[in-house]
Amino acid sequence: MIGLFNMMRNKRLFVLLIGLILFIAVMGFSLSDRKDLTWPEKFLNDTVGYVQQWFYKPAGYVAGLFEDIRTMRELYEENARLRTTVASYARDKSKYNRIEQENARLQAKLNFTEEQKNRNNYTYMIAQVVSVSPDAYNRTFKINLGSRHGLKENMAVVTEQGLIGMISSVSPFTANVIPITELDGQSVNPKFISATVEGKEEDSFGIIESYNIENGQLLMSKIAEEDPLTEGDVVITSGLGDVFPVGIVIGTVTSHQVGDFGLTRTAFIEPAAEFDKLSEVLVVKVPEAAGDAE
Repeated sequence: MIGLFNMMRNKRLFVLLIGLILFIAVMGFSLSDRKDLTWPEKFLNDTVGYVQQWFYKPAGYVAGLFEDIRTMRELYEENARLRTTVASYARDKSKYNRIEQENARLQAKLNFTEEQKNRNNYTYMIAQVVSVSPDAYNRTFKINLGSRHGLKENMAVVTEQGLIGMISSVSPFTANVIPITELDGQSVNPKFISATVEGKEEDSFGIIESYNIENGQLLMSKIAEEDPLTEGDVVITSGLGDVFPVGIVIGTVTSHQVGDFGLTRTAFIEPAAEFDKLSEVLVVKVPEAAGDAE
């Protein structure tokens, strides 16, 4: 029994020795300088390559998918940033345009008020129109200045183009303005506007007492027959009557004719100011009114 065991152990050692010799031989053959692979090596390479392609392609697809997702996310974020930039640009441009228009408008008003103040020493207060009466027989409008700001009844209200009207009533923080287009020579107080012609103040005089709604013009009456008034003349307030300050532009003469009784003439005046869509006006304060307000 012992002999059999020894013989089997010797066989295992023999087989192990033979295997080790073959392994060393194969290693030496593989590491030798050869140009061609053996058919087992070729078979093994092809098998491994074929199997690898099935793992490599899906892995490449998955890697590409993640890369595409990352790229899409970057594009989405960039697009969001661009939309925000465009929105900011549009907002800033709109704000800039409003500021530019406001600046031009205020410059025009400043130039107007400076010219008028240098000529007549008036004080102007800018007021916003807050509402317009819907009553067809009472076309007044309300402004956001009142007695607390020094306003009084019958103060003249103008724009940079010309005379708009006068203050008809005053509250602490608001005032009602009646436009000159509401003149009818009867119910409106004052009932008329004393007027003259710019450049002919010493020789020309008339009274504007009504507005013709059909042709959109003011009627100037009581013009002397020898009055030098003619078409194209600029009509301004004369300052008589202690209501309207002198020198405020009313409009331009479009036509004139002999009056009803042939002793005087009448003329139609195209208003200088625009009465539609009023948003901002100027209240005229003469030095006396300013002193009273103080």
